[in-house]
Amino acid sequence: MAQINFGGVVENVVMREEFTLTRAKEVLKNEKIAVIGYGVQGPGQALNLRDNGFDVIVGQRKGTPTWDKALSDGWKEGESLFDLETACEKGTVLMNLLSDAGQIHTWEMVKKHLTPGKALYFSHGFGIAFSDKTGIVPPTDVDVFLVAPKGSGTSLRSLFLEGCGLNSSFAVEQDATGNARERALAIGIAIGSGYLFETTFQKEAYSDLTGERGVLMGAIAGIFEAQYNVLRQRGHSPSEAFNETVEELTQSLMPLIADKGMDWMYANCSTTAQRGALDWKDKFRDATTPVLNDLYDSVASGKEAEIVIEANSKPDYRVKLEVELETLRQSELWQTGVEVRKLRPSKA
Repeated sequence: MAQINFGGVVENVVMREEFTLTRAKEVLKNEKIAVIGYGVQGPGQALNLRDNGFDVIVGQRKGTPTWDKALSDGWKEGESLFDLETACEKGTVLMNLLSDAGQIHTWEMVKKHLTPGKALYFSHGFGIAFSDKTGIVPPTDVDVFLVAPKGSGTSLRSLFLEGCGLNSSFAVEQDATGNARERALAIGIAIGSGYLFETTFQKEAYSDLTGERGVLMGAIAGIFEAQYNVLRQRGHSPSEAFNETVEELTQSLMPLIADKGMDWMYANCSTTAQRGALDWKDKFRDATTPVLNDLYDSVASGKEAEIVIEANSKPDYRVKLEVELETLRQSELWQTGVEVRKLRPSKA
């Protein structure tokens, strides 16, 4: 385990040069890994496991678009693709990658097949961290751990195909066999993690819910809308407002930040931009800190979990979700984005 200094704080991380794919295969040589759910994380993790040579099967509800997607990805019904319960019965490591609502709905079935010595795997701490609300309490004679890639399943897969890795966190909640940590790290490497850093189920759930509602999705979408609307109200054209709000950030500036950091991005902008950004940065930080503290308190109290569980348990959830997404899609901001993307020069 390598010790890395993160801005003055030393953390232990597991690198794939240290915990090699060969070692992962040795740890998991007698395991049948069942990927339960082929929605968001399922395809990326399952395909990476298959390509890396592990014994992996997929469990998915028949007659769904995701069942058809699994077939199109080369999983064969009755050989490597099964209904949920059959996959749970066959697997020795059950990778529960159903949605949080799906995990609650199927828990009693999954639990029935958690016989002694098996392992229960998650890529999100939600079900365990909020077990008082989800009812997900594993038997004491199975290993329970998670590996949470810090990105979408699509990104996990695309980076794997490029020969890169996506950072992941890992946590061990229950070590019944004495081998839970090795199992967790082996699967973390097997699914294509670049490196793994340790956390707990609770911390993963809290940081994940805060991040999604904050900077990663909710906050950035809200700030996009606010700045676009201000520019439009002040007489700027849709094209100008979109380019100055979204296009320049995503196409020019974010890659610089991803490459070498915020200071690198600043250093590669005009002196006018540098001065203004540095002057206004703290104002935005101070304005949003109370909102983010309110958000974290809402997550830690369980309120956000209650909202998610209640909303996702309604039979018309996906219908209402599509209405909300369609409203977003048809807004002037994002319709402008459709046209701007069409104008991007094609790659030579």
